[in-house]
Amino acid sequence: MTNEQAHQLPLSPEALAALGGGKIAYVKPISLDDVKRLFPQAQAPELDPGTKLFALHGADGTPIVITDSRESAVANAWSHELEPVSVH
Repeated sequence: MTNEQAHQLPLSPEALAALGGGKIAYVKPISLDDVKRLFPQAQAPELDPGTKLFALHGADGTPIVITDSRESAVANAWSHELEPVSVH
């Protein structure tokens, strides 16, 4: 298997969670529809459809927090001793 082929293999949730020793989280912009999908049990506040939101996820994709600013998501990562990285 070539190095390029190895990079194309999907990682398991366990392998993703182990990235960075379990200390990496990612920040990405999300929509209001994403909030409803990620947190179906939560009562989503009434927000304008164009409201910019940001999610902090564990390396395995587990949602940690939703906020209205990237800075707040990064601060939350640091408070949980996680290294935030951006995803576009």
